[in-house]
Amino acid sequence: MIAYILFVLGFVLLIKGADFLVEGTSYIARRFGVSDLVIGLTIVSFGSSAPELLVNIVASANDKTELAIGNVLGSNITNILLALGISAAIHPLHLQKSTVWKEIPFSLLAVIVLAFVANDTLIYGSSYSLISRGDGLVFIALFALFLYYIYGLENHDLDEDKGSRQLGMIKASAMTMGGLVGISLGGQWVVDGATAIARTLEISEAMIGLTVVAIGTSLPEIVTSAVAAYKKRVDIAIGNVVGSNIFNIFWVLGISAVIRPIGFRPALNADVAMVGFATTVLFFSLFLGRRHTIDRKEGISFVVIYISYLVYLIHRG
Repeated sequence: MIAYILFVLGFVLLIKGADFLVEGTSYIARRFGVSDLVIGLTIVSFGSSAPELLVNIVASANDKTELAIGNVLGSNITNILLALGISAAIHPLHLQKSTVWKEIPFSLLAVIVLAFVANDTLIYGSSYSLISRGDGLVFIALFALFLYYIYGLENHDLDEDKGSRQLGMIKASAMTMGGLVGISLGGQWVVDGATAIARTLEISEAMIGLTVVAIGTSLPEIVTSAVAAYKKRVDIAIGNVVGSNIFNIFWVLGISAVIRPIGFRPALNADVAMVGFATTVLFFSLFLGRRHTIDRKEGISFVVIYISYLVYLIHRG
């Protein structure tokens, strides 16, 4: 019974937390002359990635490094295919030119850098592959470069409204902080509740890990982007996902590797390739149909690709 209560309350917290986060950050963005895109790439994406960061810090500290990298890869795939897919199905997502030509390619660069530093066996002929502490520091340096780029990002679309509520700074700040807490705590409760329910139904641990936990750690991104799309805050929906994917590889994996070097099995290259494939599909989908727009049809296609990937994971075991 407790598991069911946690599961339901977790979803309530997620939805209300995402609602508060989008409303609060949108008002703050307008108040300080910062674009929705910058807010999405920073505050919203970092906040929604908090579960991945916490999971990876604990996993690295406890020498469960494979969980650390699996968590990041699974989350990034889910963010693009499921979070953006669902968001586009709710409301077509029109991307700014900088997102198409700069932020998305930067997220693809993150995947390429990860593939390069993680494959010592293939590239150097080493007996094993390792993301070392030095690699982790390189990741963190690249993340700092990304933050510097955001700092200089030209702000667009700052006219007062698009439906923003006049909240006041104190209330908007409280909603933002409450939203961050809500999506983090709600995501954890959903994962814990669903895992307990799955065990009660005698579903295997492997199946739980590949489905419930993988999607669960990305629930903050999924719900936040979906709510932002529903509220027609497209830049927040997009920035949340693209920013989270860059954050996950360069900051989360960087911190994890600094805490403890991460071993890398060649079999994980299939998942690295899937992250690269999903990012590439995202980029080229922006030139199909309406230019620089992910329409509902393409969003549904993203979800179908994600379901196919889940079926592959289950078959792989």
